[in-house]
Amino acid sequence: MPTDRHYLNCAYMSPLSKRVQEAGRAGMAREAMPWRLSARDFFDGCDRVRALFAELVGLEEPGRIAVVPAVSYGVATVARNIHLEAGQNVVTLEEQFPSNVHAWRRLCDGAGAELRVVEARGSGASRTEVVTQALLDAVDAGTALVAVGTVHWTDGTRIDLERLGERARQVGAALVVDGTQSIGAEPLDLASIRPDALLCAGYKWLTGPYSLGVAYLGPRFDDGVPLEETWAGRAGSDDFASLVRPSAVYRPGAARYDMGESAGFTLVPMLVAALEQLLEWRVPRIHAYVERLTCAVFADDRLDALGMSGESPSASHLFGLRLPEGMDPGRVQARLAEREVDVSVRGRVIRVSPHIYNDEGDVDALLDGLSQAAR
Repeated sequence: MPTDRHYLNCAYMSPLSKRVQEAGRAGMAREAMPWRLSARDFFDGCDRVRALFAELVGLEEPGRIAVVPAVSYGVATVARNIHLEAGQNVVTLEEQFPSNVHAWRRLCDGAGAELRVVEARGSGASRTEVVTQALLDAVDAGTALVAVGTVHWTDGTRIDLERLGERARQVGAALVVDGTQSIGAEPLDLASIRPDALLCAGYKWLTGPYSLGVAYLGPRFDDGVPLEETWAGRAGSDDFASLVRPSAVYRPGAARYDMGESAGFTLVPMLVAALEQLLEWRVPRIHAYVERLTCAVFADDRLDALGMSGESPSASHLFGLRLPEGMDPGRVQARLAEREVDVSVRGRVIRVSPHIYNDEGDVDALLDGLSQAAR
């Protein structure tokens, strides 16, 4: 990282580590010599991704992981395999990331069902209980599916997924979780949440490449229909000589849901390298380090001048600074950028998202920049 750059924006896109960059270069060099690629090379990389991501989220069945290009692809896969009837409802959260909204709106419109958008009220750490309770109240006997993130992507508000998952199971609804904005930065216990689907893009907190991600698909989808009928998704597809007789049987587990050309000889090794690095660093250590930086922001007196001293973060790695009336978030972002401080604006929130490449100097640059912008 450039020493004069204060990149506090991992929720936008993670920088690529040297290890991940090297994996990409090696993958390109390998693909340049296709005579060195064997049939197993079309499968082994994806299987390695499955194993590593399963370890990251505490899953004992890596075969339930599919390799997908984006969260929207995983959402569309789930939507294709959810039966929705007129009069039922799908519960989502206000201002949720669009990839976890658009498919549900289309599904509801087609079935004559209701897309039930829950208002996200409250502020600071109290938002977790307020938002979680609002979601719980919205789920009823007519709910077919609940679609949320692990945290809210604009300000890091946590959602109590254990309680929400329990409520969804009580009414027979599917729980679909977008984990993009926390998996890799904070520990996640998949066994306690028990989602039906957990989707995650690779280019944020997994620190991998753009255009590649993963999707956990639970037992509800064991006999489902994929978006693509890929050659590699069928049993025996690693025997290239037999491809002249296409199999009618899918490969076991979630491999049937893999995107076409999932082998991605450049992107897959990059995601493998990123996941291996995270497991070596260990997510609890990442969480503890970033939490110290976030606490330093909220303990600083310079926030008083901005009227944000009463705020406290919900997630440790992603938080929103809600500016007082009269302060334009876009202008504040521009003033910060002039000082080489990178953040995002989402609605009226200045979104800040540090990672382990940040330090106290970045915190100080952020606070100085905010103080200057307020003048």
